[in-house]
Formats: sequence, C-alpha cells, structure tokens
Amino acid sequence: MTEAVLDVRGLGASYGATPILQGVDMRIAKGEIVGLIGRNGVGKTTTMRCLIGLLRATRGSIALNGQDVTALPSDARARLGIGYVPQGREVFPRMTVAENLAVGELIGGPKGKKLHDLVYQYFPRLADRRVQLAGTMSGGEQQQLAIGRVLVGNPTLMLLDEPSEGIQPSIVQMICDALQSVRRELGTTIVFVEQNLDTILAISERCYVMEKGRIVSAIGPGEVTAENVRQHLLI
Repeated sequence: MTEAVLDVRGLGASYGATPILQGVDMRIAKGEIVGLIGRNGVGKTTTMRCLIGLLRATRGSIALNGQDVTALPSDARARLGIGYVPQGREVFPRMTVAENLAVGELIGGPKGKKLHDLVYQYFPRLADRRVQLAGTMSGGEQQQLAIGRVLVGNPTLMLLDEPSEGIQPSIVQMICDALQSVRRELGTTIVFVEQNLDTILAISERCYVMEKGRIVSAIGPGEVTAENVRQHLLI
C-alpha cells in the first residue's frame, strides 16, 4: 500500500467506565473508499467520533498524512483536512442552505480552496434552495447538505456515518455517484460506516469488519461481494 492518509493503531476509547474500542487498527491510502462494517453496537460510530476528535482516545494513535492528531481537538483536525458527516446529518435547521455550507469552510483551514460551485454541481437541488432554511428540507435533501457542507472545505479525508440511513433509493444513488466523483476528480479519501448492502457494494473498494470494538477481518479489493458483506451485517 502507498503512504497512508489515515493510520490508526491500537485505538481505544470508552464512554465513562465502559470500554468500547478495544484496539482498532486501520491503514487507508490516498484516494481509497473504504467501508467500516459490522453488526449494530460493535463500535463503528464510536470509531468515527474518535477519529474526528469528538471522543477522546484512551490509548493508541491516529495519524493523518503522517502527523499524529490523537491529542488534537476536532476543530484542529478539521483545519488539517478531516471532514465528518455524522449519523443523523445534524444540519443547522435555522440556517439557510448557503449558511450551512459556509460553516464547512473551516475544513482545510482558511487558506484551503473552497468548493461551493462543485457542491452545487454535484447536488443541484442545493443550488436551487440556497436561501431555504435547512430544517424545512426533506431527509434526503438534508443529507446532501450535510455532505456538501463537508465537501465545500475540500477535505483530505471524509468520514461518513450511515450516509444512506432513512433516505429514498434515488437520493442514495445520487449520493453514491457524488462520492465516487469526489474520489475520482479530487483524490479525496473516504471512510464510511454503513448497514445498507447496496450502498456498500456500490462504492466501497474494500472493507474493515468490526466486532466487539476491534477490527477482526478485512474484505479486500475485488472481494466486496454481497455474499462476503452480508454475513457481517446481521443484527
């Protein structure tokens, strides 16, 4: 594998006295689209929150492009180029589409190139609704906005937690197409948590499989098939 954009070694994290991550190891190269899969409650969302800095690591390390970011707060990680789309979208409901996108300019820092026009190209509905309040939009439109808010900052690494959750299939396909274009045209590295088999098969080049707070196996390039993935998605 080429030099890693994301290198996670022995990552541990807890909620209070309850340990959740038991030593997560991942190594992801530039421009890869990698799925993090597993049954409910195994630590996938906790991993994402730890990677962006919303949850403190209790042990192990996280490196972005060779720089140790384990102790950095989430805003500092964003300025270094990590964008995070949380489960449930979490747009700012009383702000307009354009105002929500402006928040994403934090990613990559003030000197980074901002991609408003590209966001509107990938998601034309957002262009049509720039002055609409985000809270009045449908779930699928809000998900496009949440992804666009991250993309506008031109991140090096995009983290997405359940991007297809609660969204109609046609919008899911649009999002999958956009993510593939982002990787192809910008070279962005993408890591995503997903339970939807079709979404996993549509965009992931390989997958890490989690059980009980650890990475227990991997599905390699060319091996991301329905049969290989399905056995890890049962609740």
